[in-house]
Amino acid sequence: MKTLLVLRHAKSGWDDPVARDFDRPLNPKGQRAAVAMGRYLREQGLRFDHAIASPAVRVRETLAEVSHGLGAAIEPAWDQKLYLASLGTLLDAIEDLPDSAGTVLLSGHNPGLEELVLDRVRTPGPLRDAAEEKFPTATLAELRFNIAHWRESSRADAELVRFVRPRDLDPSLGPDA
Repeated sequence: MKTLLVLRHAKSGWDDPVARDFDRPLNPKGQRAAVAMGRYLREQGLRFDHAIASPAVRVRETLAEVSHGLGAAIEPAWDQKLYLASLGTLLDAIEDLPDSAGTVLLSGHNPGLEELVLDRVRTPGPLRDAAEEKFPTATLAELRFNIAHWRESSRADAELVRFVRPRDLDPSLGPDA
């Protein structure tokens, strides 16, 4: 059994005058949402053995804020290929994960993360419906694979056991707040 925690970066600041998309930082609401998600991970006892992430500023800042809420440092393997990664690139990265890791945190960007969840989770249900409707910033999806090796993940269906949006934790983090 392998578990993949998929975390989209928190809300970034479009008003920030940065030259490159890669350098966009989080906005204050995104910072609060990331801390809330870290607290949620801690309260639910969700732990991971390994983490991989896009090195974009907004992902780095998301994981730093999640760490504050979690109460533990997150030290991912930063992978440039995960910046705005396609479904195929994400599946390749997952297949390359060390088998010693039973649970892995993957943090990055849409639309790739949403496509990953919908591609691996084929069984209809309310959680999949919610993910298909919208995969907001700072959302966490937990996928469980009935596999022994990560290299089997691109050919295996996953069960979506958790889909948590920031507004589920705090209504003030919702889109209209």
